[in-house]
Amino acid sequence: MIRKISTLSVLIGFLLIGLESIAQEGNYKPNIVYFLADDLGYGEVGVYSQEKIKTPHMDALAKSGMRFTQHYSGAPVCAPARYILLTGKHAGHAYIRGNDEWDERGDVWNYEKAVADPSLEGQRPIPTNTVTLAKKLKEANYVTGIFGKWGLGGPGTEGVPTKQGFDQFYGYNCQRQAHTLYPNHLWENEQKIMLNNALIPPHTPLQSDADPNVENSYSDFIQKDYAPQLIHEKALEFVETHKDSAFFLYYASPLPHLPLQVPKQDVDVYREVLGSEKPYTGDQGYFPNQHPRAAYAAMITYLDNQLGELVGKLKELGLYENTLIIFSSDNGPTYTGGVDFDFFESSKPFGNGAGRTKGNVYEGGIRVPMIASWPGKIKEGSTSYHISSFYDVLPTLCDITKIEIPEAIDGMSFKPTLFGEEQPKHHYLYWEFPSYKGQQAVRMGKWKGIRKNIFEGNLSIELYDLETDVLEEVDVSRKHPDVVERIAAIMQREHVPAENPKFRFKELGDK
Repeated sequence: MIRKISTLSVLIGFLLIGLESIAQEGNYKPNIVYFLADDLGYGEVGVYSQEKIKTPHMDALAKSGMRFTQHYSGAPVCAPARYILLTGKHAGHAYIRGNDEWDERGDVWNYEKAVADPSLEGQRPIPTNTVTLAKKLKEANYVTGIFGKWGLGGPGTEGVPTKQGFDQFYGYNCQRQAHTLYPNHLWENEQKIMLNNALIPPHTPLQSDADPNVENSYSDFIQKDYAPQLIHEKALEFVETHKDSAFFLYYASPLPHLPLQVPKQDVDVYREVLGSEKPYTGDQGYFPNQHPRAAYAAMITYLDNQLGELVGKLKELGLYENTLIIFSSDNGPTYTGGVDFDFFESSKPFGNGAGRTKGNVYEGGIRVPMIASWPGKIKEGSTSYHISSFYDVLPTLCDITKIEIPEAIDGMSFKPTLFGEEQPKHHYLYWEFPSYKGQQAVRMGKWKGIRKNIFEGNLSIELYDLETDVLEEVDVSRKHPDVVERIAAIMQREHVPAENPKFRFKELGDK
């Protein structure tokens, strides 16, 4: 009798353990950190071939996980890239397809007026009914927070983060306000937070009578409250506060987007390494800087250190093992404002500089670094050649968290790639950009088709074989008319006239 009771007890014990295990598996939710740099080039990260700028924490993240070599932004500039990231829709179906400053409100580019009147701040709002990644994760009871730059709806509109699925927001609501890293104010949720900085309008040049070789000539442009540091502190606080909940942290850093502003001690490190250089006086826009190369490198290393501190916080709190971290950039690097893109080879191995990077659908403008790390889930030190895009992020995170993937999207989950499983592939990726004279692009296997200068009546398509020509220098469209025809059909099919008339292409038949 005693033996029978003992055996029964053991069986019941095993059953209870099994049920508990099933319950835990059903409720299993990893923390998610999506860390987005601003204008960080493919070639500006150590593991992507950068040699002059130090990025040890980005490199360490890649060593702990997977480096993607063929990941693309959804657009070559800020607002549409971020909209596409959060909605899973490509630019031919997106509500936001370009940087729309919503200037019918008034003088939105007047910094002083916008600071005084929040109704002039921010970009055109995304609609109330927009299905965002944050809203989807709320379905699985995630705590959601965004820290950094928003750009998808001005203060007081339905487009602010707290009305688009985020429980907490701290940072820049407006992209234009982010043209200074020592701003007059930031936003916390829907409250304006004043900072201890003087009001210096972005793009103010060096005074004409100032000596560009004297440090004090630049004193107005380095102030007290450095926005990237304040944003970082709030992001760390969010992790600390919600350490006992499943959380989604969207860390949308304003770095290394211009202007060239970073604490002096960080610049000094690179001054010793890079040596003397010619000052930048602000003649190409953005603020001047006495040591532009050193400052730009320091901004990227500053960003890298913040990534490292965030990973350190996750480890300190015992959260690291259960956190998926994805690091990327919103588009390719800039080519103005004192940045020496040739010196740093910012888009290596792709085409560099004006017309080839930010604002353009060539590889340097839209192919971006992406690193994914999740201990025990993603193979350490692995490399993926899977062709993916920003509009794949929403379905991937829904897939991982067992949330129903919306039907009206263009993305495809790359969860199988992360876990080393067989991965379905896109037949093609699509971009359109109603700025910089109008552009479309298609990536189809090794082929890349580009249509530019659409607003000038050009509908011809350049064709490049990316296996042999990553610089996109040799147009082979005449040799492969069949491929061009297929790409033209994709461009026609995937372009749906935008709701906003500012994003329409009359040359493509839009009314």
